Amino acid sequence: MEQYIVYFTLVLIGLCLGSFAGATVWRLRARQLVQDKQNGEDVDPYEYKRLNKLTKKNLLDDHSVCLNCSYKLKWYDLIPLISWVSLGGKCRNCRKPIGYFEPLMETGVALYFVLSYAFWPYPLYTNLEFARLFIWLMAGVGLAILFAYDKKWSILPDSVNYIVIGLGAISAVLVIFGSSDQSRSLISIIGSIAILSGLYFAIYVSSKGAWIGFGDVKLGLGLALLLADWRLAFIALFAANLIGSLAVLPGLVMKKLQGNSHVPFGPLLIAGFVIAGLFGKYILDLYQHFIF
Repeated sequence: MEQYIVYFTLVLIGLCLGSFAGATVWRLRARQLVQDKQNGEDVDPYEYKRLNKLTKKNLLDDHSVCLNCSYKLKWYDLIPLISWVSLGGKCRNCRKPIGYFEPLMETGVALYFVLSYAFWPYPLYTNLEFARLFIWLMAGVGLAILFAYDKKWSILPDSVNYIVIGLGAISAVLVIFGSSDQSRSLISIIGSIAILSGLYFAIYVSSKGAWIGFGDVKLGLGLALLLADWRLAFIALFAANLIGSLAVLPGLVMKKLQGNSHVPFGPLLIAGFVIAGLFGKYILDLYQHFIF
């Protein structure tokens, strides 16, 4: 019974934080468009007009609104998932479709929370161990924002990347303090950074930013610190590239993608990170079982 309560709590918190993540994505995009326009860059006038309303509020008056009619959402319009389902995915005021982005963000973060607790590969006996799980969950909210933003606009916002890096640094320190061999843990963390961030930095420099963006280098640093294990970093890298190949191949076969088509790598790297973080230990154990 106690476990059911834990899972139910995780679902509720995940839905709420997923709603927050979705709202943050739109606000970050709105501010990005304003900045781009001020810098003289071309912006989509329809998107700019639609999102600009999100930049005209201060923190205390920043209420969620319908992006179509500017209807200020009431508290009963903001119940994660339930409000969207009850309204049939439409605005209460103008009845225009809201889209699937919000419920997908909410359910995605909730699912991340549940799976993280269910498959957490480390013991949860001490405060340090619980703190590491908590940081992992909070980092997941930031990663959800980065996943969606990069998928939509092929950009990884620095502000969120820096938060993930900060959380990763705290997590890495906890790993070192909780280790019986701190030198070995530190070396493993350095190796993890070299694999997930150093490699992409080398690609970024060698291609002069043509093959990969510097945001991916920063993302790799945050993920490397959160994993804090060079073996898991290698699994994350392998999984990200495998998922990318499987995702791109059908598009190439059906000629929907070209050899020079740009595919955002952030979501792939985040997916590989989740696989490595939750299942990497099991993969390593399975590998050692068959090899030795």
